[in-house]
Amino acid sequence: MSPEFKDTKTGEVPKEWKVVSLKEITVNLIGGGTPSTSQPEYWDGDIPWMTSANLTDRIVLRGMRNITKEGLQNSATNIIPKGSLLISTRVGIGKVGIAGIDIGISQDLTGLVLDINKVDVEYLYWALRNKSSHLGLLSQGSTVKGLTRDYLRNLKFLLPPLPEQKKIAEILSTVDQAIEKVDEAIEKTQKLKKGLMQELLTKGIGHKEFKETEIGRLPKEWGVVRISAIADVKGGKRLPKGQKLVNFKTPYPYIRVLDFKDMGIDVNNIQFLLPETQKSIRQYTISSNDVYISIAGTVGIVGVIPSELDNANLTENAAKLCNLRDITKEFLAYFLNSSVGQSQISTYLGKAQQPKLALFRIEKIRLPLPSLPEQQKIAEILSTVDKRLESLRNRKEKLKRIKKGLMSDLLTGRVRVKLN
Repeated sequence: MSPEFKDTKTGEVPKEWKVVSLKEITVNLIGGGTPSTSQPEYWDGDIPWMTSANLTDRIVLRGMRNITKEGLQNSATNIIPKGSLLISTRVGIGKVGIAGIDIGISQDLTGLVLDINKVDVEYLYWALRNKSSHLGLLSQGSTVKGLTRDYLRNLKFLLPPLPEQKKIAEILSTVDQAIEKVDEAIEKTQKLKKGLMQELLTKGIGHKEFKETEIGRLPKEWGVVRISAIADVKGGKRLPKGQKLVNFKTPYPYIRVLDFKDMGIDVNNIQFLLPETQKSIRQYTISSNDVYISIAGTVGIVGVIPSELDNANLTENAAKLCNLRDITKEFLAYFLNSSVGQSQISTYLGKAQQPKLALFRIEKIRLPLPSLPEQQKIAEILSTVDKRLESLRNRKEKLKRIKKGLMSDLLTGRVRVKLN
């Protein structure tokens, strides 16, 4: 063991660090409650109030609803002072946040009023975030329905000196803020794409004259056709009875609905068929020239197949639109993902308890048909936005990996921060 570390029940930790329980650094643990919803005079006042569902951001700056002074006085609701830590102890167990305002809480939450001379609230937020998955698992036992006050008071974690706490929290919060900025950029780009799809798939590029059609107002030069006129619709195939997918790579990938992602395929968790299994369902494949659409479970997910999965086998819970005529696969996929396309898909869903989109109903879906050059131009514009989204999502995943590694290193003392 390095002379800079000491041995504890939690393992080796820096010699300046302590192993403490929550009761050693809290002034008070405060529970909450919900005013009676049958008493309208308890609600729509000027006191912010929240449940665990509202605990989504690091800093809580607003309530889910507002309550009145009467609601506060006639329930178990308590006001948690600004700067306290909030932890979900019943529903959504293990979620944490920091009260950025004085706020009332429901019975699903507990407020931790901290001794600021011992602990930095931002550091404790990250220390408890690091334990959130453990706390969530603890709550899933058949006898444990929540985190008790006694359990919280005795919950142990590592406590560096206060200046080091603040520096650790500053680093982790900086990465978190970077992720938030990427999320904002993703949201803006998604709104841009939605607006562009509405504009391009109904007005096209440079058109001056329009007509009314069964699927809305469209450029005069465009046609309207059913899918049956421009594609063949064919189903996938389930595995033969007694056969299973394998995780190791074979020449025969099998695409499931859960692999559909962002108008393409998530290749990270693809499973495979054994040769003898593939032999019996070899005719149920999908080409990189086709468009897929999910027809059971989550219905209406649409996209195209990457070239590396050309001729992969396709699940029975999806169909392929193949042998395309006078239409590009990209334009077809974008239209079916549009509000007009998704609305028709919803209309054609079966009424059974487990809705399923029949192949013959897919054939009835109507779509606009611009010229091939205009289809290609529309798809190119939307594809540019999709590439931007993909880049942003990759950046977010990279930042999340960085944050996870930093939490593991900094909150255990394996990597020490430098103090100015």
